Amino acid sequence: MSKEEGVKKPFSELGEKLKLYRERRKRSLAEASGAVEIEAASLESIEKGERRPDEEILSLLISYFEIEEEYASKLYRLAGYNDSLIGGVDQAAFDISQPIAMLMPVDLRIVYTDTAHVMVNNFGVVMNFMQTNGNGGQPLAVSRIGMSKEHAQSLIKMLQQSLKQAENQEAPKKPRIKKNTQDNKKTDA
Repeated sequence: MSKEEGVKKPFSELGEKLKLYRERRKRSLAEASGAVEIEAASLESIEKGERRPDEEILSLLISYFEIEEEYASKLYRLAGYNDSLIGGVDQAAFDISQPIAMLMPVDLRIVYTDTAHVMVNNFGVVMNFMQTNGNGGQPLAVSRIGMSKEHAQSLIKMLQQSLKQAENQEAPKKPRIKKNTQDNKKTDA
């Protein structure tokens, strides 16, 4: 046995479990990697335990494979992420005995996204808005928003109403210029 074969890869258990979930869902490496927008070679490296997936990628894989919350928690721990993050939701945020702090960004520029991922669990809804960066096409979270299921339902209604209003608005009408046919006639004098 070579020296390399004897060395256990740091995330081999995580990789084995992700591969097992992928195979149980009868998804090819290309299908799964395409669904979470990473290269197939990157997913293969994760499944071999050679590298740890980014937290956003792990979250997307968990959602794509429809992994139940208790198993998702174990995957987060295997990846070395804070195990209070279950299903992308910080469970401590729902503990009312802890003080709540809200950080308001100073920079209010609009950040456009090309990918969104939505997770729903017993605590509510978490939406991850992402952009694909130039380096390897890895999606990068630009905003994460959590809310109750009821708030999500009202947000859906607001979006539908706003989109419908935008569709129904007519383009501004151009003023019509009346042509006077008498002025346009040439006269022979």
